[in-house]
This record gives sequence, C-alpha cells and structure tokens, in this order.
Amino acid sequence: MVTASTAAVPALGRAASAQATSQGVSASASSDPVSFVLEINERQHRVALDVRTTLLDALREHLGLAGTKKGCDQGQCGACTVLVDGRRVLSCLTLAASVQDHSITTIEGISGPGGELHPMQQAFIEHDAFQCGYCTPGQIMSAIGCVNEGHAESDAAIREYMSGNICRCGAYPNIVAAVNQAKLSTRA
Repeated sequence: MVTASTAAVPALGRAASAQATSQGVSASASSDPVSFVLEINERQHRVALDVRTTLLDALREHLGLAGTKKGCDQGQCGACTVLVDGRRVLSCLTLAASVQDHSITTIEGISGPGGELHPMQQAFIEHDAFQCGYCTPGQIMSAIGCVNEGHAESDAAIREYMSGNICRCGAYPNIVAAVNQAKLSTRA
C-alpha cells in the first residue's frame, strides 16, 4: 500500500535536482574534494577532502594516524582530543579544512625524537591511569592541553578541566595523579 507522501518523494527529489541544475549548481558540488595542506606533528600533509570531512576522519581514514580514537563521534567523550596550536580540540567536531593554517598535534607526535615517552605518557604508565587504554590518547592530549592552558594548579582544577574526557574504567584518581606528576616537566 503506497501513501500519497511516499509516492511524492521521488517526484520531489527530481524537482529539487532539476532546480539545482537549472541554477548552475551541481548536486555533487558540495562533495567535490578540496585540496589543502595540514600541518600535523610538524609535518606537512597535502590532502584532497570533502569540505565536510572532520579532522578526526582526516587523521584516521585519510592519513593513517589511528591513535586519535573515535568514541561517540558527537563531542561528548573526549577520545578524539588533539591539540591545535597547543589548545585542546575535539577533532570529531572540527572540520579538517578549518585548521589548515594551524599546527595540529596528535598522540603520535608527542614522543621525543628518539622515541622516548612524553612525560605525560610516562606518568600515565606509572600511575596506571590508562587501564583499558581506549580513552588514553584523548586523556593524554587533554592533560597536556590542561597543563599548557594553566588549568592544573590543583586536583579540583584538573578534575574540572579534564571533565570532558570520559574514562569508562573509572581511572580518574590515577589520571589526576599522573597530571600532577607530569605538570612540572610538561609546561610549554
């Protein structure tokens, strides 16, 4: 049984497509790749992406930098946290094209030149602040940002400014301890 609204959908779709074409706008114009350069972990990457591509998808799907995790994909969990010009950003809510003139740092870019761990990574290990590990890259990037932004002066401040990063294992006391340990050697 077909209703009038169901039968009208194909006709409306054809009419909208015809109207867009008559106005000189291609139906696929918004998805045509745009070429630009992203500076990620102090390296230049030329990409050609749909302008609607998020930074998270550009990192994971197009550049093979899978350390940044896709959790909720709605900006609620913090698993996708990266640093843009040293400040914390949720990469699932950030369009890649919008950060083309900025310095992006992912979890892959924080270790030393010889592969030594960043002080925050070392502190997370020493305080068992990573447990299952899924949220750890976002937690570490957010912790570095928290320190760099001057928000790690007390346990309460650390908890407040790290509250956008969800740990399903409940390692929050260990995360606060790790941030406290690493903050003296992490400041930018």
